[in-house]
Amino acid sequence: MATQASARQRLDPSIFRLPVERIRRGYYSDAYFVYTKQLLEAEGHHPRVTMQVFQKHESVLGGIDEAIAVLKLAAGREQDGVWVPGWDELEVHALHEGDPIASLETVMTIEGDYSVFAHLETVYLGSLARRSLIMHNVKEVVEAARGKQIFYFPARHDHWLVQTGDGWAAHVAGAIGVSTDAQASWWGGRGIGTVPHGLIAAYGGDTVKASTVFADRYHDEMNITVLVDFEDDSLRTSLAVAEALGPKLWGVRLDTSEDMVDRSLWDELGGFKPTGVNPRLVEKVRAGLDHHGFGDVRIVASGGFNAERIREFEASGVRVDAYGVGSSLIRGDNDFTADVVLLEGRPCAKAGRRYRPNPRLELVE
Repeated sequence: MATQASARQRLDPSIFRLPVERIRRGYYSDAYFVYTKQLLEAEGHHPRVTMQVFQKHESVLGGIDEAIAVLKLAAGREQDGVWVPGWDELEVHALHEGDPIASLETVMTIEGDYSVFAHLETVYLGSLARRSLIMHNVKEVVEAARGKQIFYFPARHDHWLVQTGDGWAAHVAGAIGVSTDAQASWWGGRGIGTVPHGLIAAYGGDTVKASTVFADRYHDEMNITVLVDFEDDSLRTSLAVAEALGPKLWGVRLDTSEDMVDRSLWDELGGFKPTGVNPRLVEKVRAGLDHHGFGDVRIVASGGFNAERIREFEASGVRVDAYGVGSSLIRGDNDFTADVVLLEGRPCAKAGRRYRPNPRLELVE
């Protein structure tokens, strides 16, 4: 994966814009971790432990740089009203963003005075869980697409605060584009998109007019892609847009509702599932564009796509150039667990857990 090489250099903690003061106070942490830190400090008990972090599935590691940033900026203790940083008291080993990980494989160890970092477990585990979920899902659809472009389009399906880190995770996992500037901000990119249904509606449902105005203004800044299902006649609309925009048009995006049949298929129902964006619709639009001399216009398929559906399209040789994938990329689970497994260098873990050293881990500077 091309982006993984660049991910070997860890992101600077400042990029995450963490609410450091609140994290230090335990505002985002499960309360029992906060109580644990307070108790250890009050008792003057400073056990040196090794904390081991892992999860239970084969996956792709995301969020590790953010987890490290949490430790760097929020480990420590308060003395006389002043925060004393604790990072230099810890020894942390970790894998990198985008690394493939096996079930139960240790992805990070934290060694040091437990009272310095006990309050941070909730926060760093949450970062790992969320970003690894996105990376795993995106990598799955990227592999299913066999090298075709994947556009990451789930922003509207989740809270806006998750966009920055999720976009980075999608980028590292191989998505060719994201839809918001926030999602692209960690690598200095920009959001991409298509001529939207809302703009088409603003021009009275005239896709050609809306796309012409859009292309005239933005074609020097982006690849112009037009949604062509507004009137449920994707073939006719694709040809009309291609004729009007000429070389300014990069692609058309098929996004027919899953409970509708595109008008171009009305005369050939039977023998296939006709609703939504289906293989026959793609082939009909492709053939029409080719026949009229628009062979360079790409087809982007979207609307309910996931890895399984993309695999079906690819296995059938459907001539899609790119896939827009949305809500399926933020579904599922990829939960992480952290355990104290060594105390003063000796085994000390709850029943069923044990120290699992991992030679792949690298010391974090």
